[in-house]
Amino acid sequence: MNNPKRVIALGFFDGVHLGHGALLRRVSEAAEVLGATPAAFTFDRHPGSAITGHPTPLLTSVEDRAGLMRRLYGIQEVIVAPFEAMQRMDWEDFVTDYLSRELGVVHAVAGHDFHFGYMGQGSPERLKAKCAQLGMGCDIIPPVTVEGRTVSSTYIRTLVAQGEMERSALFLGHPYTLTDTVSHGKKLGSTLGFPTVNLRFQPGVLVPARGVYATRVWFENGESRLAVTNVGVRPTVDENGEVNVEGYLLDFDGDLYGQRVRMEFFRHLRGEEKFPSLEALRREVEHNAQQTRDYFANLPQQ
Repeated sequence: MNNPKRVIALGFFDGVHLGHGALLRRVSEAAEVLGATPAAFTFDRHPGSAITGHPTPLLTSVEDRAGLMRRLYGIQEVIVAPFEAMQRMDWEDFVTDYLSRELGVVHAVAGHDFHFGYMGQGSPERLKAKCAQLGMGCDIIPPVTVEGRTVSSTYIRTLVAQGEMERSALFLGHPYTLTDTVSHGKKLGSTLGFPTVNLRFQPGVLVPARGVYATRVWFENGESRLAVTNVGVRPTVDENGEVNVEGYLLDFDGDLYGQRVRMEFFRHLRGEEKFPSLEALRREVEHNAQQTRDYFANLPQQ
C-alpha cells in the first residue's frame, strides 16, 4: 500500500475522555514535528464485549468517537478495524506488518494498559521494544487523574447512567454527545409550541438516566440552539414504552428533518414525569426552557 506516514494513537477510546485526550494530544504534537498524518486506531466492537460475550454499553458510537477525536484533538484519520481479526493476529505481526508496513506508522502512542494481538500478548513494554527495533518512535502515556480518581470509561458510564452530566463532562473533557439523523416524531413539540428534533441512540450505546436535560444541538451548517431534551418513554402522551430522545429547540423556527445533528447533554433538570394534561406538560416544559436559558447564561465562555 502507498500510504502517507502516520503518527497513530492505539486504543478503543470509548467516550474520548481526558485519558484518551492525553494520547491524542501527543499524537498531534509528534505528527507536527515529523510532518506526518495524526491518526487513531480503534476497534469496531468493545474488546471486553467480544471476549466475554457480555455487551458493554458504550459511551459513544463509532461516528461520535471519530468526530470527537477530529474536533477536539485534530486527529485527521480514524482507522476502525474489526476486533475479531485483530484479536487473532500475532502481536509482533500487528506492529511489524500492520502498523509499520501497511499503515506507514513512524510513531505510535498507547496507554499504560493497552494490550493487543492474540491472547492480549502485546503489552506496552513489548510495543515500545518492537518500535525501537523498527526505528519507530513510541510513547506510553501514564494514567490521567481528576480529583484523585483515574479517568476511565467505566466510571464515566456510571455517571451517565445516573444522569450526572456535569460530573461526567469533568472526566470526559466535553459534554456527553449524541449524533443522529433527525427523524419524524409525533409532533408533540409543535403542540407544545417548540420545534423538535427526534433522535435515537444506536444499538449498544448507553442511554442516560431518563428525564429532562439542558442540551445544545449543533446543526450541519455549524449553528447551534439550546434545547430542552426528554430522554424516556413520554408517559404523558405515549403508551408504547419505547425510549425516545426528543429535543425542544429554543429560539428556532424551521424543520431539521433528515439533517445530521449533534446533541450535547449538559445538565439533568428533572426526572421523567406523567402530567395530568398536555397543558400541564407545556407549562413544565416552559419552566425547563427557562432553567436551560439560565444555566447556559451562567456557563463560562458561552
